[in-house]
Amino acid sequence: MLENNEEKLQQPITEENTVVKAETENAVNEVENEVANDAEKADEKHEIPMLEYTSMELDSLVEELKKLLANYQVQQLKSNIDSLKNAFNAKFGALLAEKKEVFLAEGGNSIDFQFSSPVKAEYNKLLGEYKTKRDAYYSQLENQLKENLIKRNVLIDELKTLIVTADAKTMYNDFQKIQKSWKTIGPVPKTKYNDTWKVYHHHVERFYDLLNLNKDFRELDFKHNLEEKLKLITRAEELNEVADVNVAFKDLQDLHRLWKEEIGPVGKEHREDVWGKFSEATKKIHDKRHLYFKELKSKYQEMIDAKLVVIAEIDAFDTSKNKSHNDWQKSIVELEKLRKKYFDIGKLPYNKSEAVWQQFKNATKKFNSAKNVFYKAEKSTQNENLKRKIALIELAESIKDSDDWEETTNTMKRIQSDWKKVGHVPRKFSDDIWKRFKNACNFYFDRLHAQKDEQNKEQLVVVETKKEFLENLKTSEDLTLEAIKESIVNWRNLGSLPRNARHLDEKFNKAIDAHLGNLNMSKVDIEMMKFKNVVDTYLLQEDYKKLDNEQYFIRKKIDESVRDMQQLENNLSFISNAKDDNPLVLNVRKGIQEFKDQLAIWKSKLSYVKKLDY
Repeated sequence: MLENNEEKLQQPITEENTVVKAETENAVNEVENEVANDAEKADEKHEIPMLEYTSMELDSLVEELKKLLANYQVQQLKSNIDSLKNAFNAKFGALLAEKKEVFLAEGGNSIDFQFSSPVKAEYNKLLGEYKTKRDAYYSQLENQLKENLIKRNVLIDELKTLIVTADAKTMYNDFQKIQKSWKTIGPVPKTKYNDTWKVYHHHVERFYDLLNLNKDFRELDFKHNLEEKLKLITRAEELNEVADVNVAFKDLQDLHRLWKEEIGPVGKEHREDVWGKFSEATKKIHDKRHLYFKELKSKYQEMIDAKLVVIAEIDAFDTSKNKSHNDWQKSIVELEKLRKKYFDIGKLPYNKSEAVWQQFKNATKKFNSAKNVFYKAEKSTQNENLKRKIALIELAESIKDSDDWEETTNTMKRIQSDWKKVGHVPRKFSDDIWKRFKNACNFYFDRLHAQKDEQNKEQLVVVETKKEFLENLKTSEDLTLEAIKESIVNWRNLGSLPRNARHLDEKFNKAIDAHLGNLNMSKVDIEMMKFKNVVDTYLLQEDYKKLDNEQYFIRKKIDESVRDMQQLENNLSFISNAKDDNPLVLNVRKGIQEFKDQLAIWKSKLSYVKKLDY
C-alpha cells in the first residue's frame, strides 16, 4: 500500500524484522497474484464433475468429450479436457502398440504398418472443434482485457485531472462517477492488475487527503471504511481456524478482492496498522497452506510407493500356466483387480505421475503381449470350430422339416450334444451362428411338441375307450370262442395304448385267459391263443424289442426241451432189458412224450413269430 512516508511509524531496522517483513510481503504478493489471476479467468470458474477417465474405454471417452463440448462453455473445460486427453492417448497408444505387435508377428514390415479407427477419427474431430472454440475465446478475452486496461487508465487520468483541477462544488460528485465506472469495468491482464490498482488507489487516497470541502463527511467515510476493513481482518483471522486450507485460501482471495475493489481508504493514522493486521492474518493462512502442500508432497510419495508395489505385482503376474480361454479370463479378472487397486490409491499431479504411469503401462503391456500370443493361436482354433458348427447348423436345417420323429429326434439330440463339445468361435460370428442353430432346433422341436400334443389327445381317447371295453369284458359271462376272438380283434382295433397305460393290455390278456379257461378246448389250443394274443399286442405296440426277446426265449426253450428229451432217451437205453410195463420204463416214456408235446408247442410258437412282418 502507498503511504505518506512522514507519518509511518518508525521501527528499528533489524535482520529479524527485515526477514519477517519480506515473508509477509511474499505471502501477500502470492495471494494478490492469485486474485489477479482469478480476476482474469473469472469466466472459467465452474464446477464440472471430474470423472475417472483412466478407467473408461475409448468409445466412452469420445462420448464424454462430446457431452463436455455440448453442455459447458469452452473456457471451463481445460482441466477436464486435459485429463481426458491423457487417458485417451494412453489407451490408444497401448492399442496401437498391440496392433503393431500383431502386425509384426504376422510377418509385416514396420514401415508398412497402418492402423485407422473410427473412434480416433471422431476423437480428433471433437478435439479440433474444442481447440478452435478455445482459441477464439482466448483471442476475444485478450482483446477484452486490453480494452478494459485502456478504460481503467483513462479513469486514472480523469482522477488525476480531478485532483489537480479540484472544484469544491462538483469534485465529490465527479469522484463518485469515476468510482462507479471503475467497478463496472471488467478484468485487465493479470500482469497489469496490481500495478493498475495501486496507481488508482494511490490517487483515491490523494483525493480523500485533499477533500476539505466537507471534513465531517470525509471523516464519516473514513470511519465507515475502517469498520469494514476491521471486519475483513476479523474474517481473515477466523479463516485460520478453517480445517480445509484450500477453502480458507479461496475465501481469503475474496477478502483481498473486497479490500481492494469495494472498500475505500481509511484515515492516515490507521492505514499502516490495518494493513499490517490484514497482512499478518494473510501470512498465517499462507504459511498453513504451504505446510499443507508440503505434507501433501510427502503423501504423494507414499502414493507413488504404493503404486509401485502394485506395478511390481502386475509385472510379476504369472501367465505361464494359462492353457485355455477360461484360464485367461480368470487372469484378466485378477489383473483388472490390480488395475483397480492402482487407480484407487489416488490421483497424482501430472508432473508426479508420468514416470509411474509409464512403468504401469510397461507392466500391463507384458501381460497383454502374453495374452495376444495365446489368442492369436486361439484364433486359428476358433476358425476350425466355426467350420464344425456351421456343418452342424446345415445338418439341423436339412432335417428340421422331417416327419420321421424318432430318427430325427435322436439326430437332433446328437447335434446339440456335439455343439456343446465344440469350443469357442470368433466373437463376430458367435451371435449369428447361435441364432441360426437355435432357430433350426426350435423349429423342429416345436413341431415335435405340437405333434405329441395332438397325439396325446388321441391316446387319451384310446385309454378311456379301452378302460370301458375292459370293464364290459370282465362282466361278460359264457363267451364263446368266436366271441373271445372278436373281443381280441376289437381290442386291437381300438388303437395302441401309450406307454404309461400299457398295464391295461396285461389286464385284458388276463381277462381273455379267464374266459378261455371256461371253454372246452385243448390245452394246446388255449396256450396258442394266449400266446398269439400277447405277441400280437407287442406287434400293435411296435415293441419290437419284446418280440425279439420272445423269439430268443422260444429258441432257448426248444433247445432245452430237445436236450432234456435226449437225456431221457439215453436213460431209457440203459434199461432196455426191462419189461415194457416196468414202472420206471413207463415213467421215462411218459416224460419223453411230454417233452415232445411241449416241443411241438414251442415250435408252433416260433413258427408264428417268424411269420410276423416286423
